[in-house]
Amino acid sequence: MSGKKGIGEEDIRCSFCGKTQEQVHKLIAGPNGTYICDECVAICADIIDEEEEASSLDGDLNINLLKPEEINEFLDEYVIGQEEAKKVLSVAVYNHYKRIMAPMDDGVELQKSNILMLGPTGSGKT
Repeated sequence: MSGKKGIGEEDIRCSFCGKTQEQVHKLIAGPNGTYICDECVAICADIIDEEEEASSLDGDLNINLLKPEEINEFLDEYVIGQEEAKKVLSVAVYNHYKRIMAPMDDGVELQKSNILMLGPTGSGKT
């Protein structure tokens, strides 16, 4: 057959990016002569995944984050003495929640700290 198109044969193109059937791996037909290529489907899937990730994170961010001073005041109601330990725990808890709620792509990395609590059974380490 020659390079000429027959009657009714036209270039089928992706309705989104305009690429021809030869330029993409797969071209999916839709209603009323519309088509979408596998590349555009992949881009759409990525967009939907990003939006779902963002909306699921937004739901988790509805935490009322107390300042270290407020956490320390709360601990004062239950712990007698141990001022240095309460101060360290207050800051550690605050930083822990800040790290959890921070967006991963903002370029700022909060340093993680570990706390080892020692004491006899029943002394209130939990």
